[in-house]
Amino acid sequence: MADFLEIDLETVKKRAVRGVLALTGRTFLLQIISFFGFFLLTVFLGRGEIGLFFAVSELVAILGYFSDIGLAAALIQKKGKPEIKDIRSTFTIQQILVLMLVVLIFIFTPWLRNFYNISQEGIYLLWALTLSFFLASLKTIPSVLLERQLRFDLLVVVEIVETLLFYIIAVALAWRGLGVISYAWAVLIRGLAGVVLIYLLSPWQIGFAFETGSLKHLLKFGVPYQANTFLAVIKDRLMNVFLWKIIGAEGVGILGWAQKWAQMPLRLAMDAVMKVTFPAYARMQEDKRELSLAIEKTLFFLSLVTFPMLAGMLVLAKPLVQLIPRYGKWEIALIALYFFIINSLWGAVTTPLTNALTAIGKIKTVFKLMVMWTILTWIVYPVLAIRFGFNGVAFGAAVVATSSIIAIWVIKKEIKFKFLSSIMAPLIASLIMGSLVLLLRSILAKSIFGIVMLTALGGIVYFTLIFLITGKKFIDDIKGILYALKTR
Repeated sequence: MADFLEIDLETVKKRAVRGVLALTGRTFLLQIISFFGFFLLTVFLGRGEIGLFFAVSELVAILGYFSDIGLAAALIQKKGKPEIKDIRSTFTIQQILVLMLVVLIFIFTPWLRNFYNISQEGIYLLWALTLSFFLASLKTIPSVLLERQLRFDLLVVVEIVETLLFYIIAVALAWRGLGVISYAWAVLIRGLAGVVLIYLLSPWQIGFAFETGSLKHLLKFGVPYQANTFLAVIKDRLMNVFLWKIIGAEGVGILGWAQKWAQMPLRLAMDAVMKVTFPAYARMQEDKRELSLAIEKTLFFLSLVTFPMLAGMLVLAKPLVQLIPRYGKWEIALIALYFFIINSLWGAVTTPLTNALTAIGKIKTVFKLMVMWTILTWIVYPVLAIRFGFNGVAFGAAVVATSSIIAIWVIKKEIKFKFLSSIMAPLIASLIMGSLVLLLRSILAKSIFGIVMLTALGGIVYFTLIFLITGKKFIDDIKGILYALKTR
């Protein structure tokens, strides 16, 4: 049975470093699976089929917001160890909400079918995603218990198994010509496997409770936290469903393709870092110096990993699309990809900062920033979508992301940390490396082998520049990583 042992600050720091390293390695494997899986799906499926999956997934994810009201995050953020009544009360409330939402989805299926002109295959996908949403809710408590102990290595095992099953099934069925139904079977099997595996790794004594005192304490953090999540849902997911009506499933598919590839470098590093740093920052909130150092290291690490990949993608996306067989249909999405790369660049430095504010309880500040981004999104996206289609939406994403300059200024007033010095070395090295690759592209990027050689050359140039710019600091960071690996 899962225990609820708490850990001290020194253990938090050690586990945070080890957790980021372990998660980054496992997340790399996860992204490799996702990379090839998504690539194969975009080969076998059309733009409209990809778009239908993205749109329906967003529709179900919107309802998922209402299934938690922030209680899970409150359990993670809580300073003291949660009691069994806290955990069971959270589980009870969540399951009531989830079952209500599942029923609502089935009731409103006819209206959704008519409004969005969804095919019968799309309806099957909607139902499969709805059942998968219910299965995912059963994983919440085991996940919370593992996150509080910073056991992200076990969480990633579940993610890897789920992702592997999803793409194996989806790609195999898409290859056999089942179209959108490929997704339906894949999400159901993924959901079932994930529930079984996480309960084997993190069992707990399932029970129901409704302790008003416990819920009141958890909701004090949970409701403001969920308010921010609600704004994120309105800003991103609801907007995508809204755009579905304006630019159609194919337009959503093109945007989804561009956004998926532009976010791939972020997913490689950021998912791991965000999972570890939220509970780690929460434990450091009383030690401002340690918190500032942790934020600076987070910014440096994310910039070190994501900036060069974004630069390389910006330069090499076009020759890759042109060279890969059956992939020319996605050349129309390249302009959107370039704009989403700008969006990801800002996301790499802004997301960890808002994550830190949330972890230390500055939820109102994060809420104000989310209000700003939501208003900008709902003003800019629809206007540009109507005027310029999917490329207008992508340009709008870059414009809204650039407003992160304001967010960084606001966050620095709440937490003292060195922003520019944390990201400057990766930024300069990435710009120089990207410029060199661009100059050599016309010579080397004439075959897949040539692009591989160009990528390897870019990597060598990048890390050489990082060493020259940062010097001893970079070597010390590498030694720290090696030490963390030895003491795991």
